[in-house]
Amino acid sequence: MALTESTMLDLGAEAPDFALNDVVTGKTVHRDDFRGQKALLVMFICTHCPYVKHIEKGLAAMGKDYAGKPLGIVAISSNDVTTHPEDSPANLKQQSQTLGFNFPYLYDETQTVAHAYKAACTPDFFLFGAGFHLVYRGQFDLSRPGNGIAVTGENLRAAIDAALAGKSVSTDHRPSIGCNIKWKA
Repeated sequence: MALTESTMLDLGAEAPDFALNDVVTGKTVHRDDFRGQKALLVMFICTHCPYVKHIEKGLAAMGKDYAGKPLGIVAISSNDVTTHPEDSPANLKQQSQTLGFNFPYLYDETQTVAHAYKAACTPDFFLFGAGFHLVYRGQFDLSRPGNGIAVTGENLRAAIDAALAGKSVSTDHRPSIGCNIKWKA
């Protein structure tokens, strides 16, 4: 495991378009399916990374807590399954169903979407506000495997709450830290 920080894409950047299959429903999900929402959260996660495993119940809880609010949420896995078969679509589906994710879990087989977002690690979070413009990129919270800090999602939740309230999102962002995305050779 290579410990990697998020790239901290420039604030204001527009969310790159995507059209990826949901591993649970088989339906194609597009960025523009979320037009009309006040915000869109794009999360790059996977099944094998200990940093994702550490917060995955918190991700499921967050999805439930924001259900019915004008927030679109998608999770994307872009890891190369030839080197990391545990991140196969079947295993992503099992992760989603076991944890009760209520948001689409998309598989980026070509890794085109991860490159477009400049995603670097799992987990990596991108919150877009009005017009799909980036308002937050960074950590879920201060909790890390083994540091004894409870998983709360406080950093990401504060950004979501501000975006949904039409307020400015604090620009004090700390990079997310996790496993590097497993790029194809």
